[in-house]
Amino acid sequence: MPFEIRFARPADAALIHRFICELAAYEKERDAVEVDPPTLARQLAEPRPPFECLIAESAGEPLGFALFFHNYSTWRGRRGLYLEDLFVPPAHRGQGIGKALLVRLAAIAVERDCRRMEWSVLDWNTPAHGFYRALGAFPMDEWTTWRLTGPALHALAAGE
Repeated sequence: MPFEIRFARPADAALIHRFICELAAYEKERDAVEVDPPTLARQLAEPRPPFECLIAESAGEPLGFALFFHNYSTWRGRRGLYLEDLFVPPAHRGQGIGKALLVRLAAIAVERDCRRMEWSVLDWNTPAHGFYRALGAFPMDEWTTWRLTGPALHALAAGE
């Protein structure tokens, strides 16, 4: 099936939200999604949106998405590209959609003079591990991602 990849617009907020919720369900975190479509639409309409999003579609039917933003490498002195979410619903997997989204994302990174693309993958998601390895990506096993949220974030901000 032929498909195209385009940048998301504020009008795509409900679709992006749907994909985020489907991904959260796949990752067994259905109740973790706090964002809503109006927030996504407002953020996409900002002069400097906090994220960008690619949408794969065929004849108007959405097939998957890749949500990303820029980070910065102090060692390289260049921006990087961080892939926050990549999702293709089960009915559309195995058709090259995920790879096409990553190919377009890599092209964007190169066009924008980024020095790297990074993303996180759950340890149990072995199908994704194999998919990414086949593209030449590798895990950064010597690094551990740390996170500060909720009350702990607010306590630290208050100097507690």
